[in-house]
Amino acid sequence: MTEETPGFDEKPDVPSGATPDDAEPKAASPKEGAAPAGDANETAGLVAQLDQVRTALGERTADLQRLQAEYQNYRRRVERDRVAVREIAIANLLTELLPVLDDIGRAREHGELVGGFKSVAESLETVAAKMGLQQFGKEGEPFDPTIHEALMHSYAPDVTETTCVAILQPGYRIGERTIRPARVAVAEPQPGAQTVKADKAEGAEDSAPAADDKENGGPDEG
Repeated sequence: MTEETPGFDEKPDVPSGATPDDAEPKAASPKEGAAPAGDANETAGLVAQLDQVRTALGERTADLQRLQAEYQNYRRRVERDRVAVREIAIANLLTELLPVLDDIGRAREHGELVGGFKSVAESLETVAAKMGLQQFGKEGEPFDPTIHEALMHSYAPDVTETTCVAILQPGYRIGERTIRPARVAVAEPQPGAQTVKADKAEGAEDSAPAADDKENGGPDEG
């Protein structure tokens, strides 16, 4: 009978050439590729934050576009008001100078615009023209109540419509804005002149066939 030596445990058979570690059972490793549940929650939170950032960015972009449009409208309004104020200021200044220009015109008509006074007057007229002042009103042009002011009225046989026959005071405008109408004397056609002309024209038409009959030897006698 074989006696067992105390203190020695029996070990499983190990194949030749294998290390002792090969005989120990291997610990079970976690399954590869399995994502923990915490990663999915973190991804969902990041997506929600990204949506919030996109929404906020869209709102800020819309606010910026609205502010830019308001600023552009403000600039256009300021520019328009600035031009209007400038035109009003120029019109007021030139309106105050109109009596001086009238005196210059009368002096020119009477031959008194000579010497140094002539140079000063011409310089003043040049400056006024550069500021946009334009003179209008001529004899013989049709009367227009929007730009003419009739101070004298008469009848004339040689006009066919209400006509400006004399310019008592020239008119002035700046661009399309009239700052003073031309003050004129007007003449209308003589009352009854149109009727007389019409009667004469009808008489001439009636006499034309008779003249043709005479030239042709008159009507044949029976």
